Amino acid sequence: MNPITLPMAELKPALTGLGKLIQKSHGLPVLKTIKVERTAEGWVSLTATDLDAFATVRLEQPAEGEPFAMLVPHEDLARTVKTCGKDENILVAPGNNQTGFIQYGLGSQIAEIQFEALPVAEFPETPRISGDPIPLPALLRSSIREAMECSSTDCTRLILNGACLDVTNPKAHYVVGTDGRHLFSSNSFSLPLKDSLIIPNHKFLGWPQFATDGEWQLRIGLPEKDKRTPFQITSRRWRFTSHPHEGNFPNWRQVIPAPNSAATTVDLDAEKIGGVLQTIQRMPCHDANNGTIGVANTNGKFHLLGKSTGTADWTRVPIDDAKCSGKDTSVFLNRELLTKALGFGLTRIELIDARSPLRLSNGGRQMIIMPVRADATPAPTTPPPPAIPAAAAAAAAEQPQNPPPTTAEQPKEETPMPKEPNGTNGATNTNGASRSTETKTEEPKAALDTAIAQVEIVRGDFRNAIAGLNKLGELLKQVQRENKTSDKEIQSVRQTLRSLQGVRI
Repeated sequence: MNPITLPMAELKPALTGLGKLIQKSHGLPVLKTIKVERTAEGWVSLTATDLDAFATVRLEQPAEGEPFAMLVPHEDLARTVKTCGKDENILVAPGNNQTGFIQYGLGSQIAEIQFEALPVAEFPETPRISGDPIPLPALLRSSIREAMECSSTDCTRLILNGACLDVTNPKAHYVVGTDGRHLFSSNSFSLPLKDSLIIPNHKFLGWPQFATDGEWQLRIGLPEKDKRTPFQITSRRWRFTSHPHEGNFPNWRQVIPAPNSAATTVDLDAEKIGGVLQTIQRMPCHDANNGTIGVANTNGKFHLLGKSTGTADWTRVPIDDAKCSGKDTSVFLNRELLTKALGFGLTRIELIDARSPLRLSNGGRQMIIMPVRADATPAPTTPPPPAIPAAAAAAAAEQPQNPPPTTAEQPKEETPMPKEPNGTNGATNTNGASRSTETKTEEPKAALDTAIAQVEIVRGDFRNAIAGLNKLGELLKQVQRENKTSDKEIQSVRQTLRSLQGVRI
């Protein structure tokens, strides 16, 4: 049987992409292998999977030989690639007794690495999709990647872990991604989709070489009973197959500021964005949790605001090439999100007020960023709260295992996305309340203090739950380490048995 020839110039970048799906810590050995296959026409392909997604790359030129497939350990291929030059080739072929070997040049000789070849039948079957291809132009491809950069990574909010192709409005299709703190959307597309599609935020889709490997085409599989409908994105040589997230994407339109609601509009020079980004990186930051930075229009001049400590004065850095219109306004936000938006080329900034979302846009692309408090610090120094009345103390005493945390333990975070376009999250700042409120009757005050105490108790419950999850995670990691040790011991025993089989008396 003719071995399969793998040119090093193609194999090395291919292993980088396939490595996005290899799970080295997974207990199934088959998920640590690459399926190397040669078809009857001579085309050679390599496939990797993480059970939910599949990535396949086809080599540029066909090869002679009969069709066959085998599973090669990814680790052995990657180790071999590191020792070979770009102009070299390696050979892969099956051996005897469920083994395989990798051959490569070593000076004037041929070196060989033997490995245990798992049965090809153990490799998960790649879903077959026969739907009509939908072209994804370059602008749509970049919008999908940008939406994924803005999507959530919280596994408890799976519906937000991807980019949504929203086709609910027939006249305007959108690509949307959000994590609750910021939202990206892009329109001016028309896709022949009947239903919206949520593409999972997979590491492979963010791989630059896949994005530049020719035009993308999207295929949607046919629905089957009791099975998830797969989708497939293909490029010139690559093919990515997975399943979309199921469920209803949140009504993202309700957080978009109303048209003409901006009090201030700032237009930045696209050619000078690099200098603005450098200035943002050099601005002092007093709040490491929120990365607070301010943007302000003062007397028709655009400024960036920052300070090194919570008690220091704001440092105001003017941006000379910006054009401002509207009234004086200052808004504070996370500098990483501002940097991301400017990096996307969103050069128009629209400000409403200090508590409303910011809108950065460029044509049909926009990012909505929730503001943060200017005086939010990792550990704010506030006076101790008033004594809790007897009713509240009794309520707190019923749950001694969850003592209410102190104010210093609760740093202020970014304002979450509002549930209504013009609504608030119901939390108001009481630091500025006048002292006259203390003269009200004791009954409303007692009820309010009781509610506050109950909130602190609930917070304590959440902390205990999170601590329990962390402990469970550590136990699972310990079990995983023990399994790895067992796998190594089994492998050692297998190697010993192989060596004993070769002993002749």
